[in-house]
Amino acid sequence: MNALSPRVRDTSLILLFLGLTAIFVGYFQIWLPGPAAGLQIIGIEMGEWIKFLGVGPRRDLFYSPPIVAGLVISLLASTWPNDRWQTWVARGVAVAVALLSFPAIASIQFEPSSEWLLRLGLIGFVVVVTALGALLPKRAVASPWPWLLMTIVALLGALLPTIQFFAIRPIVEEILRRSIGIGLGVWLNVTGSLVVAIVALVIFFASRRGQQKRQPTDR
Repeated sequence: MNALSPRVRDTSLILLFLGLTAIFVGYFQIWLPGPAAGLQIIGIEMGEWIKFLGVGPRRDLFYSPPIVAGLVISLLASTWPNDRWQTWVARGVAVAVALLSFPAIASIQFEPSSEWLLRLGLIGFVVVVTALGALLPKRAVASPWPWLLMTIVALLGALLPTIQFFAIRPIVEEILRRSIGIGLGVWLNVTGSLVVAIVALVIFFASRRGQQKRQPTDR
């Protein structure tokens, strides 16, 4: 990140946070714009609603936006020094956002573990990544690799739930016997994830170039 000029760095962070905000807001916006008020399904409801369509564990993909946002925030915090309060607030936010995908207690009690265990595992993964980020040595803060990981995570966040949405959409249309549109939540999630991926990739390459320029001097 230090390889970028202050202006570019600030702009990059603003775009990154805008992308994360779009992912977060998109999770609470309509994904499935059904013909009746009761069928206006938002992102956080998609996984529960489609479990009646027999798609099995694939419905967990609709819970991925909070996991993706939490992982990105956690990885971002790993690039900041531990002596900043903002770093620790970001880590807390990362875990809190990931917990938005936590299964309902009734699901844990009465549904097969295949319906919710993956989500619990991914939330635990966010917690582990957050903890590891706090334990990184100072020299790791300047590493470009968290930015590449952010890029990969964000791309998966754009692709996986979107692919699942378009796989489910024809089934819903057949059941309702009418065409179903694409909700704002889908677009916000895709757009936000792609913005995060592009910004993170740009910063990764900039950081790599900065490292390569410093190496001859270090020797």
